Amino acid sequence: MEKGLVLQLRNRVFSKAGYNVALIARNADYLNSFAEEIRADGGEAHPFPISNYAATSIKDAFAAIKTQWPASPLRVALFNTAYGRWKVCDLRFSTRYPLTFVMFRHVQQPFMEITTEEIQESIDTNIVAAFAFAHEVIAAFKALDADQGTGTRGTLLFTGASAAVQPTAINSVLAVGKFGLRALAQSLAKEFGKEDIHVAHVVVDGNIVTDLSRPFIPANKLEDPAGTLNPNSIGNARTS
Repeated sequence: MEKGLVLQLRNRVFSKAGYNVALIARNADYLNSFAEEIRADGGEAHPFPISNYAATSIKDAFAAIKTQWPASPLRVALFNTAYGRWKVCDLRFSTRYPLTFVMFRHVQQPFMEITTEEIQESIDTNIVAAFAFAHEVIAAFKALDADQGTGTRGTLLFTGASAAVQPTAINSVLAVGKFGLRALAQSLAKEFGKEDIHVAHVVVDGNIVTDLSRPFIPANKLEDPAGTLNPNSIGNARTS
């Protein structure tokens, strides 16, 4: 399995620095493989699968994390969930990842073909779930004193998308959710920065080559390293 960006950051930045790594997502098998790979590399990780991204499920996951590591304070949290809509061009699906995509050829969904349910799913996954996640994280941070090494009580990171800043013409489902996520992150940063709680919204604007994204990237870009981003290189840059 190729390592994606999130695994690189968790593995290189967090586990390598001695953090216990809690993994939350809907796909238990995928989480287990992540945790096993981190442990094999000398880190400490544990999967916490959930059935959905409802607030109650996220709250239960954080309770389980506290039970797993009662003496370990939460210092860094990364929210990396998304929902977009793509028109089906090839009926081959992948459910390997927390986010289910149609594999092979795809086009983004025109606005007039989008349903209310799909917009609601984007809002629930990108915004409501992020709100619930942030609520648990910030509550945990507020109970801590500032770390002597960093001077902060905790850091909350949200991974965004190019659609959060400049969406394409037929990417409204993802754009709605990602714009909302960006707004949430900016508001939280302004509210809690003065309490030594750092909040950041991060966009890596380019084609990151992973098992999930590879079928969607044009062949000419895959053949030219300058046209894509390598998750290993991004992880190395973050730790340099």
